[in-house]
Amino acid sequence: MNSIELSEYFSEIYEKKDVPVFKVLIDGKWKGTEDTIDIISPVNQKKIAKISSVGDSDLKTAVDSAHSNKNRIRNMAAIDRIEMMNRVRLAIQEHREEMARVLMLESGKSYKSATGEINAAIERLRLSMADSKKIIGEYIPGDWSSDTSKKIALVIREPVGVVLGISPFNYPVYTTIAKVIPAILSGNSIIIKPPSSNPLAFLMCAEIFRKSGLSNGILQVVTGRGGKTGDYLVSNDKINMISFTGSTEVGKHISQIAGLKKTHLELGGKGTAIVLEDADLDLAAKECVRGSLELAGQRCDAISRVLVVEKVADKFAELVKKHMADYKFGDPTSSDDITIGPVINKEAAERINRMVKDAVDKGAKLVMGGKYKDAYHDPTLLIDVPLRAEIANEETFGPVVTVIKVRNIEDAIMIANESKYGLDSAVFTQDFYPAWEVMKALQVGNVTLNSAPSHGTSYFPFGGVKDSGAGKEGVGYSIEEMTNLKTIILDLSPGHLGKEYTGEFKD
Repeated sequence: MNSIELSEYFSEIYEKKDVPVFKVLIDGKWKGTEDTIDIISPVNQKKIAKISSVGDSDLKTAVDSAHSNKNRIRNMAAIDRIEMMNRVRLAIQEHREEMARVLMLESGKSYKSATGEINAAIERLRLSMADSKKIIGEYIPGDWSSDTSKKIALVIREPVGVVLGISPFNYPVYTTIAKVIPAILSGNSIIIKPPSSNPLAFLMCAEIFRKSGLSNGILQVVTGRGGKTGDYLVSNDKINMISFTGSTEVGKHISQIAGLKKTHLELGGKGTAIVLEDADLDLAAKECVRGSLELAGQRCDAISRVLVVEKVADKFAELVKKHMADYKFGDPTSSDDITIGPVINKEAAERINRMVKDAVDKGAKLVMGGKYKDAYHDPTLLIDVPLRAEIANEETFGPVVTVIKVRNIEDAIMIANESKYGLDSAVFTQDFYPAWEVMKALQVGNVTLNSAPSHGTSYFPFGGVKDSGAGKEGVGYSIEEMTNLKTIILDLSPGHLGKEYTGEFKD
């Protein structure tokens, strides 16, 4: 498949021209715009589609629609929302192969990665019922405090109103759907701005939501030029909460212009794996390669550097080289056996290669790879990388295994914590006590023992500290971000109820 050809089910979301021109979903209707953006496939550098680029008028209509319809979803029975999610799940299952092929072409994903992302979205929808545990409130008896002895309180969760979801290019379907599900389940309307580089597969998802019975105006999907479109939405007073996944730079900009809105920011990372001398080195090498190369390294939770105790570093590097040979690199549309395809565009490949060359110039040893063509960057192994190299400190977001020698566990912890990022890390050891020492000491939101970080359907909470963001996402936890707590206090004394505080035992 080297062009976009959709089934009749999706016929309303685009116009058939020389290349398909995709529309936006505003107020329950698909519409095109005069201004469009070309979608260039990283697989072959060819234009495969155009997307609509919305202006202020369309954005205003989308915001007004979401605002005016927020009570409609709030008043829908929760069980109806759950059952609608199940209809969406079944429809995505039916169109899974078609969506995966589109995702491969627009994103450069391997077949395994593309189908894995669609399957993760299906599983996240299946877990919708598990979100409900975080919507349930609590009862607080007031007689535990002298000033509230005749009162009780109910603490409940209410929808914030209108949620804005902005999603990244690396998981354009899963990350976006993981924003839509908790927003709607908790009774919010939502506006989605998918990535402008590869929004097509999610636009297919939006049509599935529409055809599965989601009322007009509850889900708006707008595409457009990132800065202008995003700034309009982020700063709009009718938006009540922002859920953003993307770069730290953009996340900081959002926090500056959002005002007092609730914000959940899942930003960049410098995932660090620490390999101690007693580790199962073959396991550690295999997992570090997987964590570094999966999705061509374009993951915020990727292993972006490996700190290895110097006594075992040479043996570890040899094992890494062995396991890297298991990965097949190339055009993902040429064979379903390809495991590493291109990065998102040629500019990204150029940036990655500059970091590799900088490391070599500063003393790192290039063991494998190191070259690129168009959007394809060779899987690369760098060892003995000095800490002054850019790739030792900045997010790589590319298929590079970066190995750094350290003297001991103390050095590893110190180097890891000096990072401005604090998203994900891993530690490899067969001894519980050093494992616990590392896991407690690392200043990160997530740390994994004896495995590469991998968050799948976000069944466990996920989120970072420092420059890696604020807030947690995941089954149930995203609900907390997209709701407000309300405390309802009932004074029982007029009904001669409640417990009398006597004060007779007071000191």
